[in-house]
Amino acid sequence: MALFTATIKTTRVVNGERLEKGMNVEFSFQGAPLSSRDGQQKIIDAFQNKYGVDLKKANSVSSAYILVEKI
Repeated sequence: MALFTATIKTTRVVNGERLEKGMNVEFSFQGAPLSSRDGQQKIIDAFQNKYGVDLKKANSVSSAYILVEKI
């Protein structure tokens, strides 16, 4: 398992969910997180737990909106 950090690239409000540039979470995953459904769910859950925002509702689970880096 590798440790990753996911960071919101730009501030935006979509479907009532406010995402601020710089919001970030850490999570562990085996493989490429944005390339798999399980990895995307890990990111969604991490942001929900830390900030109470739903990335899926905001249609923001992609590399266009999130920078994922291996730590």
